[in-house]
Amino acid sequence: MYAILDIETTGGKFNEEGITEVAIYKFDGHTVVDQFISLINPEREIQPFVVNLTGINSKMLRTAPKFYEVAKRIVEITEDCIIVAHNSEFDYRILRTEFSRLGFEFKRKTLCTVQLSQEIMPEQESYSLGKLTRALGIPVSDRHRASGDAIATVKLFKLLLAKDVKKTIIQDAVKAEPTYKMATNLKTIIDELPSITGVYYLHDTYGKVIYIGKSKNIRNRVNQHFTNPKSKKLQNKVAAVTYEATGSELVALLKESAEIKQNKPSFNRAKRQSVFTHALYSFTDEHGYLNLKIDDADGRKKPITTFSNKQNGKQFLISAVETYNLCPKLVGLGSDKTKCFQYQTNKCEGACIQEESPSDYNLRVQELIFKNSYNNQDLMIIDKGRALDERSVLLIENGVFKGYGYYNLNFQITNKKVLESIITPMEDTRDTQHIIQNYLRKNKQIKTIPLS
Repeated sequence: MYAILDIETTGGKFNEEGITEVAIYKFDGHTVVDQFISLINPEREIQPFVVNLTGINSKMLRTAPKFYEVAKRIVEITEDCIIVAHNSEFDYRILRTEFSRLGFEFKRKTLCTVQLSQEIMPEQESYSLGKLTRALGIPVSDRHRASGDAIATVKLFKLLLAKDVKKTIIQDAVKAEPTYKMATNLKTIIDELPSITGVYYLHDTYGKVIYIGKSKNIRNRVNQHFTNPKSKKLQNKVAAVTYEATGSELVALLKESAEIKQNKPSFNRAKRQSVFTHALYSFTDEHGYLNLKIDDADGRKKPITTFSNKQNGKQFLISAVETYNLCPKLVGLGSDKTKCFQYQTNKCEGACIQEESPSDYNLRVQELIFKNSYNNQDLMIIDKGRALDERSVLLIENGVFKGYGYYNLNFQITNKKVLESIITPMEDTRDTQHIIQNYLRKNKQIKTIPLS
């Protein structure tokens, strides 16, 4: 659990500042579950430059509560939480100073979104909250007021959690969880999980991720792990489960694959291997016709698309013959020595006996290749988001998968620089290509938008 906060102060000499406004959002890694926002009477003068910056003046604070009147609420909302702030060293110091004036020692673990941003997004030009949120397309209202800056930090932190492929933030948070809060039984864990699409992480008592999985219903899938008699070893090791909502099953598939390879969880040995065995290749025969062939996947050759097994590839070609009016013989489905069976039933234009011109036939084969491969293409793949007003986006540049991100429906991503800034980079591998192409084949309704 995190307490994401921002504090406005009077300014002045080091450790003599007073708080003028505080905003704290209790965040469970997915949504805000509690909040506290209040002006505070600092019982001292506010520096003129601070008044100009924040708009908070002494007149506004005359009837505001003094710090000792809100101290109990701050202790309660931050209890068992990691404090997160943009430049947390400053906010945490100010809070500790105020509490020490009351004779109370205030101690919490802290995370700084400036440092996290520098580690996870080293390409950014600036790490000030204003410039960083603008570069990332995060909307900010009430800049330099506690609530506005704190909610912007919530959105930034959510983005950092998604970009943290090594899962360092989550693992450290689980490790910091008080021992008494660790699940005493597996049913308790299941009851707290949502029935949503995403990636889930099983942790041991040290916070280490020991298994990564994905599901369209996280609760049901984890329940299967915990009730399967064959998974006793895993069940005995699990102390906590965290998850990341993705909205899109495609994003979940990609994250699961990449994060298993990155983190190498001890119970994920099988999924570290490639997810496909066969591929579709093309070649031109002696008569100038483009032929298609399903073969064992070969890393030295560039495939049109890939398949989990040979049977899937064969089913694809059977469908392609019908859809694109192709000759079964030229896609490896017919063993006829001359004309194919389809020609005899007037369903083939005669490419098998050179009756149809190579140029006419090849146009239809090229249409199939273009539709089932994104080689040399620049495009966005749009799918469901984590909320009704959000969409996920995958970025493909010159046939290379760059990564995924999320955008609000009110926010246009026509600007390529903004699009690139919201993208969480992912490695373009044969596995990612297979996952994307396979998903697009099965889900024809998915929107693809060419980038000009």
